[in-house]
Amino acid sequence: MSYRNKTYVAFASEDIRCYRLMEAWKAHEKIDFNFFDAHDLFVSRDTSKPETIKKNLRERMKNAKQIVLLGSKDTKRKGGDGQSFLAHEIDLIIEFNLPVVVANLDGDRTVDRNFIPKPLLDSQHYTVSVSFQPKIIKYALDNYCATYASSIKKGPHQYPDSVYKGLNI
Repeated sequence: MSYRNKTYVAFASEDIRCYRLMEAWKAHEKIDFNFFDAHDLFVSRDTSKPETIKKNLRERMKNAKQIVLLGSKDTKRKGGDGQSFLAHEIDLIIEFNLPVVVANLDGDRTVDRNFIPKPLLDSQHYTVSVSFQPKIIKYALDNYCATYASSIKKGPHQYPDSVYKGLNI
């Protein structure tokens, strides 16, 4: 189901290699991982003015149904600095109340508050943290995101080890 919804992948610029890896997972015929990439909409050029880039980010987020946030120390720092484009994306996630799958780039399966931007933590935004692996990210997009709107949960969550075992990872 994850491939049917527009998925926005948010990340610190230092982590672009991991975003590129996700695109490779999507293109690889033997990896069951696909998503409709909201980055394909309202493309900005590197020479665009910051106001134009922020406007385009807003339009992308309006069209997104779910977020994968690539979790790292850089994500935490930039997502909470109030100035970067990632901080703007985090503000829009909260404003549009979008479900967020935090994919821990260090492979950790637990909530790592050192990777989640402060505004998400402060707002008690309901997120789920997973390891940076296609099977569990797909599982979260298909399950957590599908039930996000009807949930009353708050703050960061994680899946029990049994979910990973059930996925053979």
